[in-house]
Amino acid sequence: MRRRSSSITALSAVAAALIASPTLAYEAGTVTGGGSIEGQVIYKGPVQTTKIIPNKDTEVCGGPFERPLIEVGADQGVKNAVVYLVDIAKGKAWPAAGKPPALDNIKCEFVPNVQVIPAGPLDVVNEDPVLHNTHGYYGKRTAFNKALPNQNQTIATELPRVGTVRVECDVHDWMLGWIYVVDNPYYALTGPDGKFSITDVPPGTYKLVTDQSFTGPVEQSVTVTSGQPTTLTIELKEPKK
Repeated sequence: MRRRSSSITALSAVAAALIASPTLAYEAGTVTGGGSIEGQVIYKGPVQTTKIIPNKDTEVCGGPFERPLIEVGADQGVKNAVVYLVDIAKGKAWPAAGKPPALDNIKCEFVPNVQVIPAGPLDVVNEDPVLHNTHGYYGKRTAFNKALPNQNQTIATELPRVGTVRVECDVHDWMLGWIYVVDNPYYALTGPDGKFSITDVPPGTYKLVTDQSFTGPVEQSVTVTSGQPTTLTIELKEPKK
């Protein structure tokens, strides 16, 4: 088993370099006459996989398996692609605050495997009866590094900077997850069919980013009209070798 896919690592570094920055001020308020951005993220290329062979704690982690580098449905829809607006100064309020977002270690996998969170607190959790050392990176720079030796242990940390955080386990080297830290609430994570919807967007023209760890980010301009949906089909492509 290779420790990491070289294409994933290289592209994640590019993504982090593109969007990692100090948290920008965002003015939350009421949006009047907003529109929406909706559609589907698709991928038409070959679905590559990597062979995972757990080499320790197999009673918890399980046996060998194939991991797809991109999850694609029957209709070419991409699951767990992140779609978000950047450089938007004001707009709708953030969702009501609840418990901090969490990154869990369950059967030697990160759950959720991909998530989008506002800059701020994150709980790192271990549900497994084995040691995990959960290590997050902005590019090559450590964002957090937490040892969790005990089952049902939770350690609080912070992700104060906007950007893509790659998460690994220093004990189980096949574990891999992604956290997208954003500075505004205009984002969506695609479902199994690749579809997404971003609502209550003030009318105007914006930069929209679509990202997935295998393909890397795609940027485009999008114009939102009052009271109308802007419908997009966003195609991700296999990275050039």
